[in-house]
Amino acid sequence: MKKLLFVAVAALGFAFNANAQDGSATSKGSILVEANTNFGTGHAANTGFTFASRDGFTEWNIGAEGGYFIQDDLAIKVGLGYGDTDIDGVETNGIFSYKAGAKYYINSMIPVQLDLNGFSTDGFSPMFVGLQGGYAWFLADNIAIEPGVRYDLDLNDDAEGGDTFSLNIGFSLFF
Repeated sequence: MKKLLFVAVAALGFAFNANAQDGSATSKGSILVEANTNFGTGHAANTGFTFASRDGFTEWNIGAEGGYFIQDDLAIKVGLGYGDTDIDGVETNGIFSYKAGAKYYINSMIPVQLDLNGFSTDGFSPMFVGLQGGYAWFLADNIAIEPGVRYDLDLNDDAEGGDTFSLNIGFSLFF
């Protein structure tokens, strides 16, 4: 199974590399597609991939983010996610997450992101302002792994006391 996964990732990498555009991956007019993982003390808006299960608690989420570079190194982004939780048999189905903001690449390799994000489930709709920073490690001209840190500050009564700090690893494709 690991060999099959490695071959699939390598084939995708070669395919995307063959179609790489001229210039920098973060140049004006480029498109960004991201999938992220989240590790931390909880999640504000989860537009990444998550699966956790321990001591009667199960959580999963699937999501992605996309953006368009309106100028060199500056992308406008949106993200969507969907998941649910199960705590000792009590399920929360249909957690819808969203994110909208901007991402700037300092020197085309140090991403800094500011966004408005939140989630909605069963009449509970907290909102947050998120700040994220990291490093873009380019495996090819248009493929990057972006480890980073993130802080989400609560904005409304539903989110009160919900400030979160998390670590993430992003997988980015540039077209």
